[in-house]
Amino acid sequence: MIDLLVAGGGPAGLATAIHGALAGLRVVVVEPRPTPVDKACGEGLMPAGVAALAALGVTPAGRPLAGIRYVDSRHAVEARFRAGPGLGVRRTTLHAALYERALALGVEHRIGRVAEVRQDAHSVTAAGLTARWLAAADGLHSPVRAALGPAPRDRRERRYGLRRHYPIAPWTDFVEVHWSPRGEAYVTPVGPELVGVAMLGPRGRTYADHLAAFPALRERLAGAAGGEVRGAGPLRRRVRSRVAGRVLLVGDAAGYTDALTGEGVALALASARALVAAVRAGRPERYERDWRRLSRRHRVLTEALLTARAHPRTARLIVPAAHRLPTAFTTIVNALA
Repeated sequence: MIDLLVAGGGPAGLATAIHGALAGLRVVVVEPRPTPVDKACGEGLMPAGVAALAALGVTPAGRPLAGIRYVDSRHAVEARFRAGPGLGVRRTTLHAALYERALALGVEHRIGRVAEVRQDAHSVTAAGLTARWLAAADGLHSPVRAALGPAPRDRRERRYGLRRHYPIAPWTDFVEVHWSPRGEAYVTPVGPELVGVAMLGPRGRTYADHLAAFPALRERLAGAAGGEVRGAGPLRRRVRSRVAGRVLLVGDAAGYTDALTGEGVALALASARALVAAVRAGRPERYERDWRRLSRRHRVLTEALLTARAHPRTARLIVPAAHRLPTAFTTIVNALA
């Protein structure tokens, strides 16, 4: 019998599968799309994410990142990572590296989509397969999560992400976060002649609309032919519980606050390890507790930044405050990193 069935073969699902295989479980991943899968994301890994990948035996090629720099029209402040470099890595490169590692460990892959889920006290059946446990790693719009019940209502402004690559030599080894009154631009070096520029903001604005809010960045990118624009959102996803019987949610499916602090992949990797530990122990309720512990700092700091961002008076003070208090800014960045 399959020990762990994973719905979704993105980074969160593959990390869960790898942890399961390393723990001696028979793991099957069900994913409808061919590998590698591209996705709109900032493509910057915090040092904790780099370390978590290394622990899985995954070392994707990319650009070392020294830290985080906040920029607005008048100020700039940077914080260096203390625990070693982060990594700017193409989403497709990361996905391919995780996929190859999973294959090497004997993880089985099936082409398909998980929609309907049936479970009893001993097993879960989905996509024509029966397993002891199901890990739902099927993304922001998780069909498995939707099938488990309605999500809590959220009245916050919905934010979306758009990402584009530019064939230009990186001008920094930091992730630059440019702030404007209505959104942010994340500049991440991902190759010797390639940078990714991701925009976060409200719905209804084109990539060009977002870029126009950052004149200095637009000037720096002038003349570089941008690649395809990819989008994702709405980003915020509230979830009552990550555990429903023998079904456990991981990655974006487990709940998402915002991409503002750039911890998505690192949190998914840590959560994948906690999920496998819980199912091996036969104590799925432990995963809910561990997920809340692992994500607490991220959720608190991201919510605080979003609250400040939501009000024009406080939004324009974020970068100046970090500029005036560089030690505090460095402490916060490294708490997240």
